[in-house]
Amino acid sequence: MQPTSWDVIIIGAGPAGLMAAIPCAESGLRTLVLDSQGTIGAKLLLSGGGRCNVTNLKVSEKDYQTGEPRTVRNILRSFPPERTLAFFKELGVEMVLEEGTKYFPERQSAKVVLQALLRASQHAGVIIQTGKKVKTVSKERKNFCVRGEDFECSAETLVIATGGLSYPGTGSDGSGYLLAKSLGHRIVPTTPALAPLITDEPDWKTLAGITLPVRLSVIAEGKKIAGSEGALLFTHLGFSGPAALDISGSWLRCQTAQKNLVVNFLPARREADLLAEWARGVAEHPDRSWKRSLTQYLPERLAEVLLRKSGIDPRSRLDQISKKGRASFIRALLHCPIGVSGSQGYEKAEVTAGGVDLGEVDPKTLASNLCPRLFFAGEVLDVDGRIGGFNFQWAWSSGAVVGQAIMRELSLQA
Repeated sequence: MQPTSWDVIIIGAGPAGLMAAIPCAESGLRTLVLDSQGTIGAKLLLSGGGRCNVTNLKVSEKDYQTGEPRTVRNILRSFPPERTLAFFKELGVEMVLEEGTKYFPERQSAKVVLQALLRASQHAGVIIQTGKKVKTVSKERKNFCVRGEDFECSAETLVIATGGLSYPGTGSDGSGYLLAKSLGHRIVPTTPALAPLITDEPDWKTLAGITLPVRLSVIAEGKKIAGSEGALLFTHLGFSGPAALDISGSWLRCQTAQKNLVVNFLPARREADLLAEWARGVAEHPDRSWKRSLTQYLPERLAEVLLRKSGIDPRSRLDQISKKGRASFIRALLHCPIGVSGSQGYEKAEVTAGGVDLGEVDPKTLASNLCPRLFFAGEVLDVDGRIGGFNFQWAWSSGAVVGQAIMRELSLQA
């Protein structure tokens, strides 16, 4: 029969929770990990199309949305991507660099990453209990009391690493926020992030399947508050692809009614150069249609939609539109508002924005400033990264830093 009293209890057996557990157990601490699901790692196995984008070549606090970038910088520098790669190499998982920036397991399977973490946990002596849904936590004298429907256990140190609300089918139900609040912590309001966006405008939906490089900007009350660059994918519901996913959190967090999502369909071109090119086109090929001219730059279906939205018949000759009309259309190509009505929500979001306020934790250890010997790791905190391995790196870094901090506390007590 397993004990009910432990040195460390970690709630959540995701990447951050296991990264915190391994060093704790290796240092001799009796370490228990509780997970609400019957099986571990469902969300990890879904990531990167089942391949798991483990980390990125270069990672900094600028790749994240958070209220406390200094804290994010501290944690990432304490356990940077190089240490992540070395950690997994020691576990027998070699990584390969793709697209010049993204690291994936050489065997192209998220399963090998999960298996390596579980082997390391078992070797360290971590005890993992599945199907244990934590209902309440409380601080009773020096110990934390952790209770569920059919269990009760306690520990001197508690780590909340429950994840957020994204992909709820994998067990991310936001329960960690309630546990944190019960121990006195403030929760920054949450929204989906890295989520496909939806539109009510039929024209955009007709472009489903088209993908192209763009630059996106969130304009709120006339000012740019966020931007992203990369591939935009039109879908039967709206917009996806890295550019849309990266900016979705900023769009959803912006509460002002006066906001627009603006797309630059030709991010590599300057407005002045395009005006000059089109002027030459009018002079050299005046009878060429606007549609034919525009398909030199953009997919045909998109060209037709953009022309119609600008009130130009795609069959019109170049010389049938005035110089002022040309300038207006070219500006629209580079500053085109696209009607976004919302997102596909937490069901399709890869991560959750918002969470436990980083201003209430130690900026170097992620220990609570309000409740001694309480720690947080991973997505439950108010940190969300860009697409490309950044959110996994936050999980590895925050979990490892928490585990190391708990180890240091043990050595000071010894």
